[in-house]
Amino acid sequence: MQQTRTFTDKILLVLKGLAMGAANKVPGVSGGVVAFVAGFYEEFIYSLQKVNIKAFKLLISGRFRSLYRYLNGRFLGLLILGMLISYFSVSKILDYLIVHFELYVWSAFFGMIIGSIYYISKDFDEWDRNSVIFALLGIICGIGISFLEPARENDNLWFVFICGMISVSGMTLPGLSGSFILILLGNYVLLLVDSVNALYDTMAEIILLDFSFIDNSERIRMLQVLFVFAAGSLAGLVSLSHLLGYVLKTRKKETFAVIIGFIAGSLGVVWPWKEKIYKLNDAGEILIDREGNKIIDNYDRFLPQFDSSETWLAVFFILIGIFIVLGLAWYENRNSRK
Repeated sequence: MQQTRTFTDKILLVLKGLAMGAANKVPGVSGGVVAFVAGFYEEFIYSLQKVNIKAFKLLISGRFRSLYRYLNGRFLGLLILGMLISYFSVSKILDYLIVHFELYVWSAFFGMIIGSIYYISKDFDEWDRNSVIFALLGIICGIGISFLEPARENDNLWFVFICGMISVSGMTLPGLSGSFILILLGNYVLLLVDSVNALYDTMAEIILLDFSFIDNSERIRMLQVLFVFAAGSLAGLVSLSHLLGYVLKTRKKETFAVIIGFIAGSLGVVWPWKEKIYKLNDAGEILIDREGNKIIDNYDRFLPQFDSSETWLAVFFILIGIFIVLGLAWYENRNSRK
């Protein structure tokens, strides 16, 4: 499914990776939705499927150019480049906006998901009783996940590996947020805050030629946790892409129906009107991340009051989110017809 891309296409693909990376960072938002709406979801899944025994043989035999072509390296490389740029730029801006303009950010995401549901479902012309059943199952699963209570933190390495496999679902399964899944599994702080901070501190010390961390058992443990989590994420990315590639080939209609349902069900996670429940330590104090932000444990949702300008402004941002998705989809369709 490799495609010939112009320079503009390559720039757009980096921007799509940037959007996908930013979406993956936010609990409740799925990067897979970006891939689905932006029209590269199937190519993304089929490219990941190429990470297999043949690719491994090409790697160990030193045939790097053949490996690059086999893996659809240009596509994956540009997409990953966008995600990396996002991690050091857009996601940081997003963090700031969520802290200072939380209601409006969630409203925009809520609108973007509504726009995504409309955009995906309007071209899905194979609705029958079977498709409706699968879509309803997706909705029920999405809503059910959004209202689960978080588990307690668990740093057992086997469980961390499983967390990695499950959390990467946000990239491959639209509507399922990997960050939110980690919150439910109780390991969001451990895997996306503590272990990442440990890696940051270690790299900073190595640059300064300070290797004292070797004698720090807690630091070594956090680095082990991060390594196992990364290995689990890679294993999950490859295995889930193979599974999704198979069902897309054999049950494409049902798969798309479930994805539409999942995305619809995820609206419960990104519901704008909610109150944060913060993560506490053993002393009952609110945990703080490196940037000084309080760490979220879950949300308590409530209905909006339409007697305030804040609520109506949030509704305005929902409409903005809808028009952003539909506008980008229109632009993508116009380019594809040229």
